[in-house]
Amino acid sequence: MTLEQLRTFLWVARLGGIRRAAQEMNISQPAVSARIASLEEMLGVSLFIRAQRGVSLTKQGVMLRDHAEKIADIVERIKAEIMPPEAVNQLLRIGVSESIVQLWLSKILAELYGNYPNIKIEVSVDITTNLRQQLLDRSLDLAILMGPVSEYNIDNIDLPLVELSWYCAAGNEVPDLSTTPVVSYNRNSRPYREVRKALLDRYGPTTQVFSSSSISAGLEMVGSGIAVGMFPTLVGEEMVQRGKIVEFDPGWKLTPLQFTASYIGDPRNEICVQAARIAVEVARNHEAG
Repeated sequence: MTLEQLRTFLWVARLGGIRRAAQEMNISQPAVSARIASLEEMLGVSLFIRAQRGVSLTKQGVMLRDHAEKIADIVERIKAEIMPPEAVNQLLRIGVSESIVQLWLSKILAELYGNYPNIKIEVSVDITTNLRQQLLDRSLDLAILMGPVSEYNIDNIDLPLVELSWYCAAGNEVPDLSTTPVVSYNRNSRPYREVRKALLDRYGPTTQVFSSSSISAGLEMVGSGIAVGMFPTLVGEEMVQRGKIVEFDPGWKLTPLQFTASYIGDPRNEICVQAARIAVEVARNHEAG
């Protein structure tokens, strides 16, 4: 029995099929089938019930899964405690919300490369809805998004709350939100839905809300006087200092944004765990500074 056989067995058990396990492990389907067949031959039992739509575990397969998960966890702990950081050269796929790009991403990446100089990182920027699905599809290893993600196999670590402020173009009068267009987050985001509802409740149906997937573009719209908007205070500060926009207070704000560093906890990947912790530490240090 080898670790690769057990690892392959776990992926087939988790994903319910040879094809999906092969895609996840980036090996051929015959290679996956051969490892499973060798493991079954060595143990003298059938581990899976084969069906047209996939596979399910036999009684013996369920028993082996319990042992194999414990072994996989131990292997990850051994790697974390024994391997020097410079020996880690795996690919880490990170997905982030655009707010994270503006707030902390560069420092998170710098810290990751400082801790693991040979790590390979791919970064994708998307809205939370898409990031969540990519994480569940296992096309991302770590997602920093408006969380948490509630699925049982996802672990979430809270980042500091992100406060929001209202902004309008410098030199403009305090706007009337019942008639002034408001630019907000992407249409499929929680902030967009909340600000639209709040405007409707407070000012009636005459309000206008524009959606934007880019905070930078939204702030530029505010600076040009096209609209007003509510954005992370830490992001808006730079344009305030440049004299392009100013804060104003209509008497209400949205609740602060809650971001989480979310990753698949089963199977445990120690690098994902450490990367999530680094993201949280960077964000907290930035807040403290």
